[in-house]
Amino acid sequence: MPTTHNLLEGTVSTRRPPHAAEDGGGGGEAADDSKTRKHVSIATRVTNYLTRAGYVWPILITAVAIMIISSLVVRSRDLVPASSFDGISRLFFPLDGVESDFGALGVPWCRSKHGKTVEWTSKDLLRALEEFVPIYETRPIKNNMNGMGFDHSFGLWFITRWLKPDLMIESGAFKGHSTWVLRQAMPDTRILSLSPRHPEKYLKKGPAYVDGNCTYFAGKDFVDFGSMDWESVLRKHGIEDPSRALVFFDDHQNELKRLKQALKAGFKHLVFEDNYDTGIGDHYSLRQICDQFYIRGGGHSCFRDSDEARIRYRRKKFWEKAVDTDELCGPGEAWWGVRGYMRDDFNHSNKAITYDEHFQNSRFVESVLNVYWELPPVAGPSLTHQTRYEPARSPSPVIKDGRFGLFQRLGLSRLEPSVFNGYTQMVYVQVSELDT
Repeated sequence: MPTTHNLLEGTVSTRRPPHAAEDGGGGGEAADDSKTRKHVSIATRVTNYLTRAGYVWPILITAVAIMIISSLVVRSRDLVPASSFDGISRLFFPLDGVESDFGALGVPWCRSKHGKTVEWTSKDLLRALEEFVPIYETRPIKNNMNGMGFDHSFGLWFITRWLKPDLMIESGAFKGHSTWVLRQAMPDTRILSLSPRHPEKYLKKGPAYVDGNCTYFAGKDFVDFGSMDWESVLRKHGIEDPSRALVFFDDHQNELKRLKQALKAGFKHLVFEDNYDTGIGDHYSLRQICDQFYIRGGGHSCFRDSDEARIRYRRKKFWEKAVDTDELCGPGEAWWGVRGYMRDDFNHSNKAITYDEHFQNSRFVESVLNVYWELPPVAGPSLTHQTRYEPARSPSPVIKDGRFGLFQRLGLSRLEPSVFNGYTQMVYVQVSELDT
């Protein structure tokens, strides 16, 4: 990982083709000619015997039947999570992953103004994973129910380490786990934490984290992100350039609203923890906003006899966060947002929007977006045994299914499977005002 980076320029580069896997196989073995026999092989002798004895046709028919059954099972595996293959099925059909699942129903990726993307690669993520696992094992809150799991904890730590901001701001702290993650990434950098309830209140019921180098706007001192006098607060903490700060949102608020508020305050680097997919979630997300017909992998059909509807119906049986067409589509075939609604504030606020309004929201986001990058899952479901997020609507994982050796070598097999259940497409964005 590079030692220094310019926050505005060091995180981006022109879009490049995907990198090959870091530790791919070394290729097949060459044939060993020294073992070639010049006499008739045992297999040939057996075949000749079976032919003379009249047993060859039953054997051939059985072999063909096995091949057909194997083909059907393999074709059906894109509908079944790897963790559901157990018992005798594992004996006859070795599990090599469900990689074909990923992105099968589309992954709508917000378009940036100038086609830029992040500078880091999958190799950087792999190297960082090996460093982060032992750090994560020291976390003070072992059971962070309703909070961040391993995937997003790693994503926040990695992004923060890479950017090296002069100030870290979090909106939504809960028990303090994200504060702890930020502290592990930047041991000496100031944190500002905005949360309706102070994390120390949770200490009465169990583990929580309160940071000694953090200014809390919490409890009776709580101020919402959109109501904060950021110019005054930043000046008080010695920050002259807001673009040198990193803002982390885990407050379940309309992300379009938060994006506009951050732009107004001059912030450029934002991370949204819960970037919910279309049809689910308690707030309007960037993923939902960019789910458009003109985006590759975006847009949906509410026709219940469509291929999409049939695939969604089958996958709903295996993935908790999968959404079938009946759940996706509201009155008037409104599929955008959540059934045509723009949710906000933990779903306490619901506003119906037209498709035209949804479309204009997407165009606005694109007009201010320099970089958009969704954190991929750390590992495939055959390794993590998660059954919550829907692979068909997710980018390919850092560690592909079937690569248990790598999963184990990085220390991930030591973690409880439950820590991998919180993936919701965390996203890093870099924004700037509209081009004039």
